[in-house]
Amino acid sequence: MTGHRETIAVYPGTFDPITNGHFDLIERGARMFDRVVIAVAASPGKRPNLDLPTRIELVQAVCAPLPNVKVIGFSTLLTTMMHEQGATIILRGLRAVSDFEYELQLANMNRAQNPELESVFLTPAVENSYISSTIVREIAKLGGDVSPLVHPQVAETLRKHYTTPPGT
Repeated sequence: MTGHRETIAVYPGTFDPITNGHFDLIERGARMFDRVVIAVAASPGKRPNLDLPTRIELVQAVCAPLPNVKVIGFSTLLTTMMHEQGATIILRGLRAVSDFEYELQLANMNRAQNPELESVFLTPAVENSYISSTIVREIAKLGGDVSPLVHPQVAETLRKHYTTPPGT
């Protein structure tokens, strides 16, 4: 009889910032897999509003109640980082049909680089289906209340980020 092989899923993203929609998928993934690695991408090409250490810290704070979730930052190819983590499953969210074409392209590219990788797609809970980091950032930039959309620590960080003058 062979032993149980631990299933490790990676949920990659910029998490700029992490939202309730992200957490919903993380929480569900943590029930499905032995371990979930939240891989916060440096993504300098996307020019994130929050720096990488802040994004990692926020994801760690939000995911603290989940003992089988680990948070890391990365700036390599996803397939390289997954190999380093011993992971074979890529966890991704699909909010709308429009997400599917892009996600299918990514899944096929990742599998072309490493045929052992599988992509698993989860849809958000209905109450989170309209939430995106882009929308949250826009509301926060304009001084709106993002507290229904994100963890309290994220809301406070965004409030400070967008109301504190640069260099203070």
